[in-house]
Amino acid sequence: MTNAAYVTFGNGDSVDDERDLVIAAWRAEGIEGKAVRWDDPDVDWSTFDAAVVRSVWDYVGRREEFVAWARATASVTRLLNPASVLETNTDKTYLRELGVPTVPTHWSADGMPQWSEYVVKPTVSAGARDTIRTADRAAAQAHAEALEASGRAPMVQPYLDMVEAEGETSLLYFNRTFSHAVRRNAMLASGQSLADNSRAESRTPADDQVELAEKVLAAVQGELLYARVDLIRLADGSPALMELELTEPYLFLSYAEGAAGNLARALIELL
Repeated sequence: MTNAAYVTFGNGDSVDDERDLVIAAWRAEGIEGKAVRWDDPDVDWSTFDAAVVRSVWDYVGRREEFVAWARATASVTRLLNPASVLETNTDKTYLRELGVPTVPTHWSADGMPQWSEYVVKPTVSAGARDTIRTADRAAAQAHAEALEASGRAPMVQPYLDMVEAEGETSLLYFNRTFSHAVRRNAMLASGQSLADNSRAESRTPADDQVELAEKVLAAVQGELLYARVDLIRLADGSPALMELELTEPYLFLSYAEGAAGNLARALIELL
């Protein structure tokens, strides 16, 4: 029987509600799965046919260590997504290289644009960590300067009202094949600071959203067991990429019948 590591982190047992669903779907397809911490020094990764990176949500403050782990693990087993993808995707400057419409972004504390409202965050971040939303240009610049002073590169974006009106649309792909989509809850909506996955809902993406998502994926080379393409509409109604999640995205597997099975079969295709 094929065996695979479901790669998580120290608190994964308490906060990862997709783990058991995935491992059960793997088992139904003949894959024996085991949850393993990415930073467990006692794990022999060569004993697994594959290591599937999932809820490694503590990598943000340890990115260099995480990237080194990914490279080492990829040398002894099949790592999915691949180490090169993880290294690129864990720094949001990848958005500059895709050649697709994205949310307007200023990549420095200097020369702050004049927008009605700002979102400022580090380029290495997850779950809105160290992210602020403010209408105060001086506060936005101060946060960007503080990030730079701490050795982290800032990214500054306008807050888009469409995030609350239409919401973000997340399209989920397994082995580059579309599985399902959801309307995501706005992470920085009024009175809220973190993503609330329980408030997402199933959504059928529009044709222009599917077209953009597939263009985004075409810009990334290599195997992609999973990909979450997060889109928002700009003021003119056109779709734009917010983020391409290829490292540790929540996959909203409970929002579409058969989604966990789609992921399991995608893994079989790649092994």
